[in-house]
Amino acid sequence: MESSKALHKGHKHHKDHKSHMHHKNHDHPHKNHKHEHHKHADHHAHMVSDFKKRFFVSAILTIPILLLSPAIQRFLGLRKALIFSGDLYILWVLATLIFLYGGYPFLKGFYDEIKAKRPGMMTLISIAITVAYAYSSVVVFGLSGKIFFWELATLIDIMLLGHWIEMKSVMSASKALERLASLMPQKAHKITPNGEVKDVPLSELKPEDVVVVKPGEKIPADGVVIEGETAVDESMLTGESTPVEKKKGDVVIGGSINGEGSIKVKIEKTGKDSFLSQVIDLVKKAQESKSETQSLADRAAVWLTIIALTTGAITFIAWILWANKDIAFSLERAVTVMVITCPHALGLAIPLVVAVSSAIAARHGFLIRNRTAFERAKDVQAVVFDKTGTLTEGRFGVSDIVSLSDLSEEEVLKYAASIESRSEHSIAKAISSWVKDLMEVEEFRAIPGKGAEGKVNGKLVQVVSPGFLREQGIGYKDERVKRLIGEGKTVVFVLIDGTLKGAIALSDRIRAESKEAVLSLKKMGIKSIMLTGDNMKVAEWVARELGIDEYFAEVLPHEKSEKIREIQERGLVVAMVGDGINDAPALVQADVGIAIGAGTDVAIESADIVLVKNDPRDVVNVIKLARLTYRKMIQNLIWATGYNAIAIPLAAGILYSMGVLLSPAVGAVFMSLSTVIVAINAKLLKEV
Repeated sequence: MESSKALHKGHKHHKDHKSHMHHKNHDHPHKNHKHEHHKHADHHAHMVSDFKKRFFVSAILTIPILLLSPAIQRFLGLRKALIFSGDLYILWVLATLIFLYGGYPFLKGFYDEIKAKRPGMMTLISIAITVAYAYSSVVVFGLSGKIFFWELATLIDIMLLGHWIEMKSVMSASKALERLASLMPQKAHKITPNGEVKDVPLSELKPEDVVVVKPGEKIPADGVVIEGETAVDESMLTGESTPVEKKKGDVVIGGSINGEGSIKVKIEKTGKDSFLSQVIDLVKKAQESKSETQSLADRAAVWLTIIALTTGAITFIAWILWANKDIAFSLERAVTVMVITCPHALGLAIPLVVAVSSAIAARHGFLIRNRTAFERAKDVQAVVFDKTGTLTEGRFGVSDIVSLSDLSEEEVLKYAASIESRSEHSIAKAISSWVKDLMEVEEFRAIPGKGAEGKVNGKLVQVVSPGFLREQGIGYKDERVKRLIGEGKTVVFVLIDGTLKGAIALSDRIRAESKEAVLSLKKMGIKSIMLTGDNMKVAEWVARELGIDEYFAEVLPHEKSEKIREIQERGLVVAMVGDGINDAPALVQADVGIAIGAGTDVAIESADIVLVKNDPRDVVNVIKLARLTYRKMIQNLIWATGYNAIAIPLAAGILYSMGVLLSPAVGAVFMSLSTVIVAINAKLLKEV
């Protein structure tokens, strides 16, 4: 952000923010992240306050300058009433105060821009006010000509006001980080080794500590529930609107709000390792990182500066040599051209949109690690989903129950779950987890490689594999069961006293949100493709259920990136969506790599964008936000550069013969207005 960088530099205590932060992090790796952010926020607040103070002091000084300026005295018809001996010297003293005090941020910014060999907005403003001040001063002390002090004063006033408004906009766009940083509580209820509960500051918490979190309190750090049950509000962290149920063994995130239950939490991550710190870090990096559009804006700003200086010089020479105007008139035209052409709005056009979009993304639980890739998401033509854990839940669940007797489906499942509740097998756990009121089992026995059996209400209940049925010569003709086996699902059978009573099919359950995500992508004209290591039957079933356009089955992890390359070779811009672990090579190969369901492990190096929730619909939201963000960027760029096509000729005096002439102060109003329009437009970026 050219203008903001220059403003930062215009203060004595400023150091380059990125390198300064890096230096601090290097020297003090355990420094509290929240404290660092507050220092950054305080610095911005100081800058807003400083511009506000400079504006009001300069505005007050402008009043006597206006009254003492000959041109204003003539305009008001008060020339005789206000003229006195030494009045021009008093006018010069007041103008000098405004030039040095009100103009300081611009003069300092000019020095920094020239030192960095990147002339820009500060260069233009500084040249304009310095030329106006120097020329007017020479006139006061004897040279024949026109005094520019009232134009100088009003120009500085308007520029200070514009910067004050800009800094307030920048601060409000970064409020999301402050809200995130303020989520953490001040203290935690730590359980000491002797069992007492002691209130300690967060800085004293370490991994393996156990804390009590009472109803309505904020969870102090990332950890695991070891006692109690509750529902936790994680909306500010993950975007999940409904409270999430938590019981023993579940992970909780620091900063989320505990519901009605009291829980004990064993701390796992604190400080910079915590989820919240990683989120703040990622959002900050995203807001600071340069994108392709930002680079375009920077190049345009440099060219605009060159155009402004060149046009200003040509305007000055043209009015003197060809129009035979005096130096004062020609100088006023040149100064107005330079002021109105300031690339101020251009310096703000992209960074403000970046800040707003990064905040919206973080609020919805998706974190941008690579801004260039995020911008590229607007062009995505195909989204490749990893199946397991992305489109599906990544764990076995009951998908179908078939009754082959007079028993209801619920009874078939209840008998099976009661037996399986005694087994440690993954299939057994998947079945037993579906029933709460289990029946009592006696004489339980595992049938190695085939299933399990036991007595329920005096009846022998067996839950067995198709192989067991073949061994026992038990057949079935039900087409429903054959179809389930044909879909690649795992099918177990329930026998009671040797008679086949039903079948239960299990599969990696499809997420309820997946179908909606695929449908939304279709409406956007984006192709959905699925990659899976599962067999062809399973892949075909999932693809059919979701309406996937294309799928690749039996793909080994190392082959996934090759498949992405194949799709790219068709000329498609590809986004890859995976869990960010075994999908790492494919995420890197894709044009946009999206890690889904990262939970508390947000710093996945291979992904460009990290989704906190296990919700494929967020992929759609990422693409929508990327498109909206790009549209705002282009709107701002068009406005920030386009208005100059009209403003520059007007400032140069093209309509002078028609009585239209802009003063430097009016030019500054136009320039500041364009900046405010760009800032407002950025903040109008809608939620996805």
